[in-house]
Amino acid sequence: MNRTQKEEQIALLNNIFSEAGVVIVTQNTGLKVSEITDLRKQMRVAGGSFKVAKNSLVKIALKGTEYEKMAEMFSGPTCIAFSDDVVSAPKVVASFSKSNEKLVIVGGAMGQKTLNVGEVRSLAELPSLDELRAKLLSIINTPATRVAGVLQASGGQLARVISAY
Repeated sequence: MNRTQKEEQIALLNNIFSEAGVVIVTQNTGLKVSEITDLRKQMRVAGGSFKVAKNSLVKIALKGTEYEKMAEMFSGPTCIAFSDDVVSAPKVVASFSKSNEKLVIVGGAMGQKTLNVGEVRSLAELPSLDELRAKLLSIINTPATRVAGVLQASGGQLARVISAY
């Protein structure tokens, strides 16, 4: 990799760290290309990305971003998973690491907050934004349907009373 390619990589990584809602650091010793490709597809579907990056370039790119504190996590064969949604990247990585022992979660960060492995797994257990929206809509719709049912039942009973009279 020549100097201009390194500068492009640093700029790309810096842009990722500037815009991402959450960044997860993993170690991928022994993962096959097909397994990494499968993980990347899962991340893309969830709205995130998975990238293999050189540690020295990542450490340079971290400078001046809110993720600067996580520089010590980058040693050995590391990859980063990131997304704007703080739940989607941890959810996919945690799920994949359960089914494949070769992918190990090192930690992560959400803004200026550095996350350990347990905190990343806790984030993965949270419901996604779409799930929360669906629950909220069901809560909002439930009283309306109950009110409509009660009003309809009262009208029917009134009609029966008048009819019987």
